[in-house]
Order: sequence, then C-alpha cells, then structure tokens
Amino acid sequence: MLRILGLLLALFSSASSYALTAVEAQAIAIGEADARIEALNKAVATADDKTAAFLQALADDAVKTAGGKVFIVRDGKGVDPVSGAPADVPADAEDVVSNNRMRGEIDTALGAIRLFSPDDKLRAAAVKALAAEPDAARLPLIEQALQSEKNPAIQAQLALARAAVLISSTDPKLRVEAARVLAGSGQAATKTLLTQALRDEQDPAARSAIEIALRQVEAALAWGDRAGQVFSGLSLGSILLLVALGLAITYGLMGVINMAHGELMMIGAYATFVVQGVFRQYLPGAFDWYLVAAVPVAFAASALMGAILERSVIRFLYGRPLETLLATWGISLMLMQLVRTVFGAQNVSVENPSWMSGGMAVMGNLQLPWNRIVIIGFAFAVLAGMAWLIARTRLGLFVRGVTQNRPIASCMGVNTARVDTYAFALGSGIAGLAGCALSQIGNVGPDLGQSYIVDSFMVVVLGGVGQLAGTVYAALGLGVLNKFLEGWAGAVLAKIAVLVFIIVFIQKRPQGLFAIKGRSAEA
Repeated sequence: MLRILGLLLALFSSASSYALTAVEAQAIAIGEADARIEALNKAVATADDKTAAFLQALADDAVKTAGGKVFIVRDGKGVDPVSGAPADVPADAEDVVSNNRMRGEIDTALGAIRLFSPDDKLRAAAVKALAAEPDAARLPLIEQALQSEKNPAIQAQLALARAAVLISSTDPKLRVEAARVLAGSGQAATKTLLTQALRDEQDPAARSAIEIALRQVEAALAWGDRAGQVFSGLSLGSILLLVALGLAITYGLMGVINMAHGELMMIGAYATFVVQGVFRQYLPGAFDWYLVAAVPVAFAASALMGAILERSVIRFLYGRPLETLLATWGISLMLMQLVRTVFGAQNVSVENPSWMSGGMAVMGNLQLPWNRIVIIGFAFAVLAGMAWLIARTRLGLFVRGVTQNRPIASCMGVNTARVDTYAFALGSGIAGLAGCALSQIGNVGPDLGQSYIVDSFMVVVLGGVGQLAGTVYAALGLGVLNKFLEGWAGAVLAKIAVLVFIIVFIQKRPQGLFAIKGRSAEA
C-alpha cells in the first residue's frame, strides 16, 4: 500500500497520463499476488478513466480471463477493458479472484485515482471514503491532495480526514491539533472517533483538547437534531395542511362531517399511481415529468367523485350532521372496497422522479430529503391558490357569502345548491392533491386516508371552522408540536398529549384560533 501511495504522489505531482494497455490489464488480473500488486503500481502511476473502470470491475468481481485475455463482464455482456468495445467472452472463461490483500490495494488505488480526479463529485466521494476509514498509511496521500485542492468545501473535508488520522498519532501535539480541527465537524462519526480517542488518551493537554472538541461536536449534533425535528414537524404540518384545506371548505361551508374525506385523498393517490403506470409504459423517456401530469389528474379525479357524492347523497342531508357522518362513513367503506377490487388489497408503490430523489445536506447529522422539501413548497402553493380563489374570484365571493349567511345569500340571488356542489368538489379536489403528495413519501393503499382523517378534523376544529389562516397555524403548529413530543415521550404518548391539548383548548375557546366574523356568528 505504501508503494502505491508513493507512486501516486509522484504521478499527481506531474501532468503525464497514459491509457491502460492489454499487457497491464493481464498482469493485474493474472498471476501471484505480489506480481499483480507490482503491475497495479505501474498501471496506477499512469492511470486514466479506463484504468479506473477496470479496477472498479476487479473490486466488483466482474472480471474474467480466458486464453490470457481479460474481459469485464456485467449483466452477461463482455467488454474489452482496453478499448471499451463489446467482446465475446469464451464459455470457459474463469473469474478473477482477489484475496483480501489484493482487494485492499485495489481499494486504495481507486480512492487515490478519484482523489485527484478533475470531477468535483468524484473527489468529494473519495474524501468521504477516506474519512470514513482513517488509515495512517494514507496520510501522505491526503496531505498531497490537500495541497493541490482548490475547492474550499473539499479542502475542509480533506482537513477533517487528515485530522481523523492524526487523532491517533503518537505525537501529543498532533493529537491536540487534530482535536481542534475535528471540533468543527458536527458529525456523528466524529463524535464516535473522539470518544474512542478520549478513552485511550493519557496526555493531559491532548485529553483536554479532545474533551473540548467532543463537547462542541455534541452541541452541534444537538442543534442538528433540533433542526431535524423542526423540519419533520413542518413536513408533517404541510401534509396536514393539504389534507385539512379541503375539509375546512366543506365543513365550514356546509357543516358536513365528511368521513369520506380520507378516501377522496386516497383516490388522488391512486390516480397518481395510474399516471405513473401510463408514463412508464407509453412515455418512458418523459417519466421524470409524470408527477406534473399527475397533479391535475389527481385533482380532477377526486373533484369529480366529490361532486357525484354531493349531488347524489350529501345534498339531501344538510342540517343533519349525525346522519351525514354516518352516510359518509358508509361511503368511505364502499370506496375502500372499490379500490381493493380494482387495484388489490396490497399497497402499491409510487416512485419519486429523479429530481425528487436524494436530499440536501445542511449539517453533519441533518439531511433534508428533496421529496419532503417539494411537498412543503407544494402545500404552500396550493394554499396560495386557495387564498386567491376565495378572496379574488366570483366563486370565492359566493362561498364566503354562503358560509357567513346562507339564507341572505340565497335571497340575494346566489344559487346556494350550485355553490355547495362547486365548493364540495373543490374541497375534494384539494384532498386529491394531498393524496398525490402523500404518494411521494410512502406506499399507497386502500387504508391511506384512515391515517389522516382524525388529524385533519383536529386541525380544522383547532384553527376555527372555515378559516384558512387558522388551518395554516393549526396544521403547522400541531405538526411541529407532535414531532417534538415524539422525541421526548414516543409516538403514542405524543398523540395522546396532542389530543388532550386540543380538548383543553376547545373547552377554553370553542370557536378555535380564529372565529368567523359576522353579525350571525356566535361570540
């Protein structure tokens, strides 16, 4: 390993680079371990992209030999490692076997090649791998890379990788220096490393430096945990907001306790699943954009179902909340059974588009998933659209009028029955949008809506019936509160505590956070 590192240091201090040759590939793959390692040293010293690809294939056990020739074989297809062209692999070809020593040399060579790659992403990945497994033998390589690195972010990571090695140095001064560098890491792996170093440390100065560094890392991790809880609460709150927005309209406008609201959300989720299947079969090249098409489809499917329910059942039960509760509960059971009949009882998976996969690293122990970030933004976009619709359009004016005083609105010429249908369809469509969003963070199943219906009613009641502002504050507040309580008392006790809080709050303020303003509204 030291010989490889020495050759690499000589290599990357110069600008020469040569292609992998057939002789080199054969020497690396065939023969005794010592001879293979010597060939590996020479090949790495003039490494190019094909050398890196060949070494990666060796590390993946994807290399075969036959008649003195070497082939890379993946998914049953052979490739010439020198030219990169397809090659026919003889039936009697044998797998190239590497012992642990050889694997270690290959891994070191791969890490070194990537460490000096012109691609920032490859260098960052190589530094991450080096930091994960500190090795004193790699210290010269890390220091050479640190001197030549121009990217400030990668420089900082290289400094941490160097400190992770030096924390085990025999020189107490170097250990003190390493502890001071590691204090700014804020990563869980650094905490483990410092804890182990503190257990073995005998020098008073170094021990003091490690203790200080450990406290700073623990403080940074604590802030990361708190920020993660806030983000998780906002994520949960945004989902509750999407679910409760439609319910706030239907419950606030018509006084209908719609127990089928969760199933309308489920319909939106299954509509997203269907659109995904259509794109996968007929438009595979545009699959990353299926979600854009699924949003209006999910809204339309749930809105249509809501309009049908309102015109066929709910319109005959206005003014009888208990009967609407029972009727919509029965409808919810029918919709769940319908979905089980059409799609099956098992959950189905909806895949994230590539632009919603992965996450954004904010702190050492905090990574924000892109799908959650997009859902938070989507929830507030839907909220903005709903606020504009209610405040700036003719339909919004009619909805507000009917909500505040149905008889007077009817006397003024408003067709309240039509407004009821439009409003119920609108609320159902928003539930469909919530289902579309939920499909991106979990599996879709017939029982999807049952997990959110109670929480959505709590949000509406807590925020104030028919009040968009109250719905926003209640959804986000309950989401953040629930996540903080989960970290302190567990999921079950957190749910109970939130429920008790809402009961006590409603006892003190029955109208919720925001009361309806108007002459007929109760004080």
